[in-house]
Amino acid sequence: MIPAAKGGTELATKDDKKVADERQKALADALKKIEKNFGKGSIMRMGDKVDTRISTISTGSLALDDALGVGGFPRGRIIEIYGPESSGKTTIALHAVAEVQKQGGTAAYIDAENAMDPKYASALGVNIDDLLLSQPDTGEQGLEIADALVTSGAVDIVVIDSVAALVPRAEIEGEMGDAHVGLQARLMSQALRKLSGSINKTKTIALFINQIREKVGVMFGNPETTPGGRALKFYATIRLEVRRAEQLKDGTNVIGNHTRIKVVKNKVAPPFKVAEVDIMYGHGISQTGEILDMAAEKDIVNKAGSWYSYGDERIGQGKENAKAYLDEHPDVKAEIKAKVRTAYGMDDMPTEENVEAKEEAEQKAEETDLLSGTEEK
Repeated sequence: MIPAAKGGTELATKDDKKVADERQKALADALKKIEKNFGKGSIMRMGDKVDTRISTISTGSLALDDALGVGGFPRGRIIEIYGPESSGKTTIALHAVAEVQKQGGTAAYIDAENAMDPKYASALGVNIDDLLLSQPDTGEQGLEIADALVTSGAVDIVVIDSVAALVPRAEIEGEMGDAHVGLQARLMSQALRKLSGSINKTKTIALFINQIREKVGVMFGNPETTPGGRALKFYATIRLEVRRAEQLKDGTNVIGNHTRIKVVKNKVAPPFKVAEVDIMYGHGISQTGEILDMAAEKDIVNKAGSWYSYGDERIGQGKENAKAYLDEHPDVKAEIKAKVRTAYGMDDMPTEENVEAKEEAEQKAEETDLLSGTEEK
């Protein structure tokens, strides 16, 4: 066996370094060429000065904010809400619209079902005077309007209600018995390919409401499916399944529904969490009710039998009486809500309020450091 020449390892190391330098130079040239052709920011290293935090808007429900894991609906993403009829899908969407408007944002509502109730929307906190509303004639028209609104960069949330009602033009112009296989699926697939990039760039929330259909002849497994093909399932960052669990009664009168919202898909936090909320007729999600439920779960409010008590004070027998007490005592309600947020770790979630508060605190800290540095000099 011939012994290795001295300095062989050093030569190999030098060759490796030369190859690595050439590769880095080639990469730098490629990056310059890409930026020249497609504009600055078209490609970058993930560690460069880019805000990697997921900015969110509250859903208007504490329980749902917690279940989503990031404190609300993430900006620049596609959300799908689906479920049976009258389960609360539109209510959740309208609460999200109200939250966007509260923070000074602009909301648009594409009402393909022609079922928008301004009175109910107003009761949920939506400013109907500022809400942009469109009732398109065809699916193509509705999605083109959505694309124009998203591309403008001036709208914070676009709600499409619903995917099932986005009827292709060919189907509207055709006869009643005509078969139009896969038309709507192709329409949705094309629209989402076009929309996804601009939604991310403009940080607009695109919220699609969808219905449920049943597959024919399914013997095993879940026969339920959502219309509009598979594209929306793939493009959606979050998919929420909304179902009524039980009726809420005041004596013999039905006053609302106890609703279960399951996070079926979540790309920004662990999925499969469940939020349970009370949706009251004419009022939407009962925020007092969910504060009470979440507080009882963390022993902030004690529940013994049908009695609720906070500290040494009994606040009501039965949930409705306890809710009425909290509504009459907003200071106690605010105190319990703050404790609930802390107990569930929601103060650290990247909601608009938390991000702004953190930025203000960081700015103040920088100013203090600058002042102390000047004084030392």
